[in-house]
Amino acid sequence: MTEPSIFTRILTGEIPGEIIAETDSLFALRDIAPQAPVHLLVIPKTQEYRSVVELAAGDPALLAELIAFAEKLAAEHTDDGDFRLVFNTGANAGQSVFHVHAHVLGGGLNERSVGA
Repeated sequence: MTEPSIFTRILTGEIPGEIIAETDSLFALRDIAPQAPVHLLVIPKTQEYRSVVELAAGDPALLAELIAFAEKLAAEHTDDGDFRLVFNTGANAGQSVFHVHAHVLGGGLNERSVGA
């Protein structure tokens, strides 16, 4: 049996955290170390999937739901609804919690990425 992730522990109330929105299968939190004016995390309630790659292979419908939920949250929390959706996959790519989650970044991102 896998230890509960920090996200699961927040969801169950074992450790404090402010859930700002949820559905039957997803929930959202504000990132504790924001990298943008709006920085939210969208997290499946199941910790079955460690990465977006595993989620895409195992439950593409849940991945689509996660993306739609991220869009809804961006519309509610940014002035223009524009957002960046980031999935870190693997420790060398910055993933520190191995319970798949998406970073929703918005609210005046000034830099432009290559290929934008």
